[in-house]
Amino acid sequence: RSLDADLALALLLDAREALRPDLKLAVMSATIAAREVQALVPEARTIRVPGRTFPVETVYLDRPAPHEVASAAASAALVAMRDRPGDVLVFLPGEAEIRRAVDELAARGAAAKVCPLHASLPDAAQDEAIAPARDGRRKIVLATTIAETSLTIEGVAAVVDTGLKRSPRYDARRGVTRLRTVRVSLAAADQRKGRAGRLGPGVCYRLWPEAETRQLDAHDEPEILSADLASLVLTIASWGVWDPAALAWIDPPPPGRVAEAKALLASLGAIQAKGAITPAGRRIAAIPAHPRLAHMIDAGDRLGHGAAACLLAALLSEPDVLPRADSADLALRLDAVRPGGRASRGAGQRIAATARQLRSAARIGREFGGEFGGGDEGLLTALAWPDRIAQRRGGDGRFLMASGGGARLDAADPLAREPFLAIADLDYGKDALEGRVRLAAALTLDIIERHFGDRIETADRIAWDQRARAVSAFRERKLGALVLDRQPLAAPDPGAVAAALLEGVRREGLAALPWTDAARSLQARVAFLARRDAAGGWPDLSDARLAETLDEWLPPWIAGMARLSDLAGLDLAAVLKETMDRDQRKALERLAPETFEAPSGQRVAIDYADEGGPTAHVRVQEMFGLKETPHLAGGRAPLRLSLLSPAHRPVALTTDIAAFWRGGYLDARRDLRGRYPKHAWPEDAANASPARPNRPR
Repeated sequence: RSLDADLALALLLDAREALRPDLKLAVMSATIAAREVQALVPEARTIRVPGRTFPVETVYLDRPAPHEVASAAASAALVAMRDRPGDVLVFLPGEAEIRRAVDELAARGAAAKVCPLHASLPDAAQDEAIAPARDGRRKIVLATTIAETSLTIEGVAAVVDTGLKRSPRYDARRGVTRLRTVRVSLAAADQRKGRAGRLGPGVCYRLWPEAETRQLDAHDEPEILSADLASLVLTIASWGVWDPAALAWIDPPPPGRVAEAKALLASLGAIQAKGAITPAGRRIAAIPAHPRLAHMIDAGDRLGHGAAACLLAALLSEPDVLPRADSADLALRLDAVRPGGRASRGAGQRIAATARQLRSAARIGREFGGEFGGGDEGLLTALAWPDRIAQRRGGDGRFLMASGGGARLDAADPLAREPFLAIADLDYGKDALEGRVRLAAALTLDIIERHFGDRIETADRIAWDQRARAVSAFRERKLGALVLDRQPLAAPDPGAVAAALLEGVRREGLAALPWTDAARSLQARVAFLARRDAAGGWPDLSDARLAETLDEWLPPWIAGMARLSDLAGLDLAAVLKETMDRDQRKALERLAPETFEAPSGQRVAIDYADEGGPTAHVRVQEMFGLKETPHLAGGRAPLRLSLLSPAHRPVALTTDIAAFWRGGYLDARRDLRGRYPKHAWPEDAANASPARPNRPR
């Protein structure tokens, strides 16, 4: 169930239906999920061929720690060589573990011939691993999953299985594919075990406890459900099909992944918006590399860098074969593969051979033999990954990519000081927000402007600046999320400035507005009337509602303003009054006045926000002669009177002044006369003359 196998079956079924009805197809595997294939091709017959197999003993060993897998596999191989006849086949997750196991066996003086086997090896080396040793020695073959089903290795009587493999996992959110070490399925484990029983009875050493076998998945997840689909979509487009759903699949490609692949291919100029392949797309499809690298070769050739692009593509196809470097700089890796470089002879030969294959496929005849010119690595890398053109942000090795994602380098890496990078390889840890840059090349603004000008957009940016607490207005040139240049706008659009200031108020909250006692009083007065006068259509001036409707009532009052400090000049009470019509404003003054006139002639403020209802705080003596309690809201609500001593200390609270004069006042009078003997305290306060106010209120 590899991606290529699923694609091949879909295209063959399409060819049979449209072009070759006589075509006969056979789908074969020792671990095939027959029901799924039968559902796709109902008329197909299922043929089971048991074949000749011999019993294989299973020996379970302890599971090694992740960093000890190669050493444990080498130890098990030596045990098999000691206890069993024949050759030994060892399944390891990847090339790195194979290299470590080779070194481990050499250090232990293994008498057998040790042969690595993986897809990146030259054909001659793979043939040597498969065929019997010419000198008659026994053989230990260290292999990846290539040895599960793709070929038969003669002479194997014992298998050592680590139970692990490298599996590509595509992270759609970050747009990167990483090889992850995962557990094999039960079907794959049985397939590996069966390699020991081809010629006679054998043994399989499994590097995990027997109980863990029951925890293995029955089959591997089909690659089509988790892989990068860019190559698949490009192949389909070159076949003449725009929509993968038009083909028959065992498992259809996920629509979201297809859409992402189409977006990438369109950005590379390989397909049109609807999916039809372009001439450039046909050239790219002919190059046996990921579409990003194929585009780099095709576009690089048109810029006179075709051979260099092929070498770089070969290097990027197998970055792990090179020695580690102190920097992520691609230029160091390129130096390593040149004659006299730090790369091993085998690694250099492999990359050179791959580069020749790519040149042949792309019809680039000239051999690369010179040095890369200044910036060539960066330009070519950016052609493959324009979304990973990155701009430095800060001095600690942090970068922002054109895609909007973050990337980081070790601050000591020389590349960390470059203003721009083209990033070829990123590694994201679990839940990491920024990718760690593994391979990149320096880039300049001049190269970006000359070669990616069609991607650069110029736009006016008028937005709220939280740090400055003001509206910023600039003309920017941007490549994706990167701001290449920014100049202040001399005359920004007033409407856009007002909208940005409004956004600033929204972020800061209503506390950013110049609230006064009058504005808060107005809020409380209107809220009071809304409760008492349901038919009045009074607006909701609560903080929550005002915040929700900022863009409905505030914009006319902030024209010409650009900073939060400019709002200090607003008369917020007047602004809020304008949310009411003229009749409501008149009714407000009549039904819920700001003040009432005491018998003394003093105008006393009414507190409509008091929990007990509208309340006026006034000295008792100023209320002498008042026979009835004042009412609000057209007589529907009494005014609560907070009566004070001459020293403005509370004496009583009442909503019935007549009852107070008859009762509570007479009780308080005895105490007040003693405390304030210089003040008049008439017995009949309802008919007495009020005292004059002693200060404005």
